[in-house]
Amino acid sequence: MTAVSEAMPVYAPEMDAEAFVSVPERLQQLAAAQPDKPAVYDETGMLTWRQFVDNVNRVANRLRAAGLQRGETVAGLSENSARYLTLFMGTLTAGGCMVPLSGMAAGETLALMVNDCDARFLFVSAKHRDLIEPLLDGLDNIDESTRISLDFQADGWLAFEDWLGDPATDAPDHTPSLDDPFNIIYSSGTTGVPKGILHDHRLRARQLERVAALGYDDTAVNLVSTPLYSNTTLVSVLPTLFGGGTIVSMAKFDAHRFLELAEQHRVTHAMLVPVQYQRILAEPDFDRFDLSSFKVKFSTSAPLRAHVIADAMARWPGNILEFYGLTEGGVTTTLNCAENPTKWATVGKASPGCELRIIGEDLKELPAGEIGEIVGRSGAMMRGYYKREDKTSELLWTSPEGEVFYRTGDMGRLDEDGFLSVLDRRKDMIISGGFNVYAEDLEKVLLKDDDVVDAAVIAVPSEQWGETPLGLVVLREGAEGDLEAIRERANQQLGKGQRLSGLERRDELPRSTIGKILKRELRDPYWKDLEQSKRD
Repeated sequence: MTAVSEAMPVYAPEMDAEAFVSVPERLQQLAAAQPDKPAVYDETGMLTWRQFVDNVNRVANRLRAAGLQRGETVAGLSENSARYLTLFMGTLTAGGCMVPLSGMAAGETLALMVNDCDARFLFVSAKHRDLIEPLLDGLDNIDESTRISLDFQADGWLAFEDWLGDPATDAPDHTPSLDDPFNIIYSSGTTGVPKGILHDHRLRARQLERVAALGYDDTAVNLVSTPLYSNTTLVSVLPTLFGGGTIVSMAKFDAHRFLELAEQHRVTHAMLVPVQYQRILAEPDFDRFDLSSFKVKFSTSAPLRAHVIADAMARWPGNILEFYGLTEGGVTTTLNCAENPTKWATVGKASPGCELRIIGEDLKELPAGEIGEIVGRSGAMMRGYYKREDKTSELLWTSPEGEVFYRTGDMGRLDEDGFLSVLDRRKDMIISGGFNVYAEDLEKVLLKDDDVVDAAVIAVPSEQWGETPLGLVVLREGAEGDLEAIRERANQQLGKGQRLSGLERRDELPRSTIGKILKRELRDPYWKDLEQSKRD
């Protein structure tokens, strides 16, 4: 675990090491200060702060007794639960680095992740057992003594309670430093070999400086319905714990169950992705639930459409803050929806401490209004891609002033007020007849149509133009489905070079577990057919 954490530079400004309070230290303080307050709810029950932290310490002491050294990695493959959250915090408390794995990854990719991060221990839930078992013989550092089942009994696995035993509930003698690794989060395995994004305690401490400003104090009740392997989830869970609030954990998102839990627990905070907003607001019983306890809701991972914001602001108590950024850090923008009702088509302005720029193909900065790649730097920037210094170097852009920014791979533009519009992934941009076409612009037009409830625009081969925009739409229930009429209505609102060459209907669009449309999955069949025809 030392190669990246020691070799890669940290681009963020220095922090006061003496004032630094780590997450493990803060947990111990809170268990002493509010032992009987609820810390975590899941479908199995509730843990008080004292119970939760005692369990965290037991896991930490057992990991250390089993030989876990400072900075070494522990991998987990599980849906959300109090036990999984305990394992995460226990790993940090032991001085380790947590690697939450995605159950969305294909088998070979999952094995690659476990081996790539040098995992010393692997914890797996019953839900993911069938996914991992065919891979066990190919895991470099994992054997029957370090392979632990979180919630099932089976040959070849150590049951969690049997592995845990009865260690002390006192906190181990370990104090993290700012430079110690915190977690590794793997980039999506759907677009090639995933990269391990290494966060240290410095990055997390920078993020936690915003706790009070976002209302994450000891009165916060956060309903968590996105998975722990996503940074989207962690930037909400960690402030809740650090502020002394309460986590309500969902193992699997369900819109109706979300509303039930929100009313039952008087939820104040929730981090959601756009597709969850759509499904919750579409629930027939939505208006029957008492959601008056909500103070703020957050959105990230994909643009939250203006019409969804309008619906939520009208019907769902509490403000909405939309975030845009990278798991790698660097770029962070915030849209305060209550304060900026005319900017709902953007993702907001650079957050405090973030510097944002737009650069062109020649890597030179562009003025407001021009489209280019978004780059940014802030106090929260990853340590690097684990064991991938070459990929880390590709991410960097150095300004004329000598400051290091992270390249996002997203195309965007800044308006005259400094608000950012994100148009497309650079690799997803459509180049039709030599002109750049941004799918986001076309998707916004399609989603204005009363018959369309979801839309994606992709590049498909064209003999005339090289590639051309194709719209894929999900229609509302009861819509007549006249795709040509929808296409004509959309093209009337688009420029000549933007117009959709066709529309196809889909029952649903493929999405990751955090709501991002999997555009490569949508594009591949069209381009594979072209490649096959060339070979034939």
